[in-house]
Amino acid sequence: MAYGIVQMVPLAIVAGMFALFILSGLRSGKKQSSEYGFSGSYTGRVGIGAGIASNWMSAASFLGLAGMFYLKGYFAMAYVVGWTGGYVLLLVLMATQIRRFGKFTTPDFVGFRYESDTARTLAALISIIITIIYCVAQFRGIALLVSWLFGIDYIPAVIVGTSLLVSFVVISGALGSVRNQKLQYFVLITTFILPLMLLARKLGYFWILPQFGYGAAIGELQQQFGVNWSEPFANTSLFEWFALCFTLMFGTAGLPHVLSRFYMVPGIRDARWGVVWGLFFIALIYWSAPAYGILARLFEARAGLPFNAGNADAADMIVLSAAGLGGLPVWAIGLLAAGGMSAAFSTTSGLMMTGSASFSFDIYPRLIRPGASEQDKVYAAKGFFLLLALVVMVLTFQPWGMIAEIAAFAFALAGNTIFPAFLLGIWWPRANSAGVICGMLTGVVISFAPLFIGASLPLFSHLFPLTSSAFIGAPLVMIIMIVISLLTAPPSPGIRHFISRDVHDCPEE
Repeated sequence: MAYGIVQMVPLAIVAGMFALFILSGLRSGKKQSSEYGFSGSYTGRVGIGAGIASNWMSAASFLGLAGMFYLKGYFAMAYVVGWTGGYVLLLVLMATQIRRFGKFTTPDFVGFRYESDTARTLAALISIIITIIYCVAQFRGIALLVSWLFGIDYIPAVIVGTSLLVSFVVISGALGSVRNQKLQYFVLITTFILPLMLLARKLGYFWILPQFGYGAAIGELQQQFGVNWSEPFANTSLFEWFALCFTLMFGTAGLPHVLSRFYMVPGIRDARWGVVWGLFFIALIYWSAPAYGILARLFEARAGLPFNAGNADAADMIVLSAAGLGGLPVWAIGLLAAGGMSAAFSTTSGLMMTGSASFSFDIYPRLIRPGASEQDKVYAAKGFFLLLALVVMVLTFQPWGMIAEIAAFAFALAGNTIFPAFLLGIWWPRANSAGVICGMLTGVVISFAPLFIGASLPLFSHLFPLTSSAFIGAPLVMIIMIVISLLTAPPSPGIRHFISRDVHDCPEE
């Protein structure tokens, strides 16, 4: 990465893109106080799907996934299968039922379903921790892009990127950011696939659908350069692949900002079809990410460049590197940079507003200022948004790992805590507050234990990897929830009747 060199054309493209987003946000009008962080207008099932995809398509998807394919080849398929499989879980097991509960946030759902303010507060704290971890991954992506655009070092880039993100949300408004997500997805998909089409055409591959035309690059790498990029489990085990895959699957179905998309839709059919469309829009990106990874390896091999196996920064920026090594014009590289910034900003704003809502509506009026007005809650949400940005910025100074790896840790925590609480809360009326509290606390311990005792207990680290602990952790948490629930008093007849009558016996809308 060349420091001291400002990328003028890409910077102009990025600035133009955000000017478009800000104008769109300002046109959305003033928000209602009750809408802060988790509401917005109904825009149809395709619009719901585009909003889900935009809220989901983060720096981990746009930059980190291609970097994982570049470094680890087939092993990175665990990210694709896990992330998309999580939406299948949502579609089959949770989406319509979540809508029938009629709650607006993850803590609101947990508090209502388990009839416990303690469980609600715990869910809010876990949601905030998930937000912080996931945002660290997004801030890393933003910082790498800012570092490249302005030609500055990583630490100053983190500060500049944080300032840009906060300014974007403040200027466009929180509600504008939410409504912008449909526009952001259109920008994201265009900026990601158009340069890939240009690369495939330049190489003589089938460029109209480049996701299906890059197989020749895999063959050339293997035959001419001895790189068996597509060999399954070449540098890992089957258990590690499955552990990561299922952890990401459970985590996807438990991420608070993903679940929040289903609280606001007008009907259960809209929730279901929103997931279907969202999965399609997400797949368009995921089918393209492996192509960038393999083409970067091919261009490096042709140029005689060494494989950057240990350079996490280079791997996370491999999308831009592939475009540069492929000889694309500077405007096409600028499109990729704009798409990466859009993906990171879209997801980060959604995440941080979800975390702010968890604080201002589930913690602030209950533990800090009882009887707070709606306006007080909005001010609390704004202040906590700034505090979250500061905390995440400081944590991002430390290079914890690659973008996708940091994000996977957040998924592990969500899979070990929120996912079991929702799954049993929806499908097992006997689950009670004691069970969910013990289960979520156990999930927190399982998620963070590898950081503290992993070195002294190798077997524990093997069974519960830091980024893949929910494969065994989530079933273990559910067992604990079931046992504790059976040993303690059942939920009230009212909530059990509600689940039976309104959640499962409700006619289609």
